[in-house]
Amino acid sequence: MDDRAREHTRSAGPDEVVRISCVRHTYEDGTTVHLCGLDFLANKGKRVAVLGPNGSGKTTMLFHILGLLRSQEGEVRVFGASPAEEWPSIRRRIGVVLQNVDEQLLAPTVLDDVAFSPRQYGMPEAEAIERAKTALDLLGIAHLADRVPHNLSGGEKRKVALAGALVMDPELLVLDEPFEGLDPASRTALLDLMSALARDREMTVIMSTHDIDSVPEFADYAYVLAPGGTIALSGTPEELFSSADALSSSNIEPPILAELFARLRERDATAPPLALSVAEAADALAEWRACAR
Repeated sequence: MDDRAREHTRSAGPDEVVRISCVRHTYEDGTTVHLCGLDFLANKGKRVAVLGPNGSGKTTMLFHILGLLRSQEGEVRVFGASPAEEWPSIRRRIGVVLQNVDEQLLAPTVLDDVAFSPRQYGMPEAEAIERAKTALDLLGIAHLADRVPHNLSGGEKRKVALAGALVMDPELLVLDEPFEGLDPASRTALLDLMSALARDREMTVIMSTHDIDSVPEFADYAYVLAPGGTIALSGTPEELFSSADALSSSNIEPPILAELFARLRERDATAPPLALSVAEAADALAEWRACAR
């Protein structure tokens, strides 16, 4: 376990933002999700990824964090509070983008939609509009201000929803499959933005995703959910993607680069260790080639 993992798994302290301990929820159709095994923890200023196949409980976990579901067993704490019972006391500190962003777009124009939360909190109109414009600028979509949200493309809608999530400068940002509908350039820009928010504003970011290749670029720490909701694995991306067999048991395929280096080592024991970015891979392979000459 490296230093980032030790820091992440230490006991509750002033940096703890979210903790989920052995939560169970049964839906009306009888489906039960039991988020047990390991505790889920997200600390201040950290980027945490949640991985798992469909039906493993990723959205159930996020809904408990947001107080949309009440745990029938176990405990959920967000900023030290129970979100299902004390949501009004913490809601201003949290921004969220759900997987179906159409459910979040309510206003007649993009600017009005992003200004919705500041207005709901009673901010003066000029301040609400200024905050909305700042959030649109941050996402590079100021040109959409007067557009009708539901006439936008899927990627544009997701950016508008994210601007609405960021408009109140939250301490915790919760994202459910944030890359859906985004082109590669927008995906890269979003990854860079989340890194900057975590670094410069100490914003905690929790993201569920199927985009496995984004995890090494995004996450300080990651959790893997197995079918049924068991939190099966946790660790830094380097730790998780070095364990192909453990990932396979949770129906998770490692990133392409992780698989490439694993196969290289199967063929040649002198091959370099795992590299999770293109730059790292290029350097490692160049050094390996030089040593082989």
